[in-house]
Amino acid sequence: MVLEFILLLIAGYLLGSIHAGYLLPKWFYHIDIRQHGTGKIGASNVMRVTSKWLAIPVTLCDIGKGALAVWLAQLAGLEGWAQVTVGLAAIIGHNWPVFLNFKGGRGIFTSLGVITTISPWIGLIVLVLTYMFAPIKQVAFGVFLGLFSLPFLSWFLYQPFVVEDRLGVTLGFIGLALIAYITRLIVPRTALSRETPAVELFFNRLMLDRDIRDAKAWVNQKKGDNRSTKWKV
Repeated sequence: MVLEFILLLIAGYLLGSIHAGYLLPKWFYHIDIRQHGTGKIGASNVMRVTSKWLAIPVTLCDIGKGALAVWLAQLAGLEGWAQVTVGLAAIIGHNWPVFLNFKGGRGIFTSLGVITTISPWIGLIVLVLTYMFAPIKQVAFGVFLGLFSLPFLSWFLYQPFVVEDRLGVTLGFIGLALIAYITRLIVPRTALSRETPAVELFFNRLMLDRDIRDAKAWVNQKKGDNRSTKWKV
């Protein structure tokens, strides 16, 4: 069982390192998505630079690889804490992929795949918490809130009569939330945030996933003249 767990950790990481957000724009548009838009390789930047139709399979692939990693752990008969840990390996692979010089995405959709496969009810609640802020264009804050709620949701909703397993899953979900928060915090400052105080920068990144409060200015920032181009096939 230990050998299976180790092999699944490696497989989870390698699976997470495969980025549809990088590969599909490369195949269909012959571009490096990292050189356009926000420079990220997630579905939102794929939609901004290419098309919403390409962003859909990117989203499904990101969710799917997190779900697949956990499902394989379940198939191997691993306990709840080990399933979450294999899922965390996939998220780490997504965020720091070996195939892309350890520069990946935020891992939010991959995290959703992990959470939903561990507990569909918790996944549904987190999804609702996240997108209830979509009408006011504050999905990033919804993500923060959903991640923050994870340990509480798992403690009360995940197999409440199996305390040891529930504790392991809760600790795993704490680790998942911390990984997501860390990826928001460790990025370099941009030109727009050079004068932003450190404390304000910290909370902007943690809760809004951007350096400044002005969302429009942040989205419209350019890291090169060619990054604002909308590519067509």
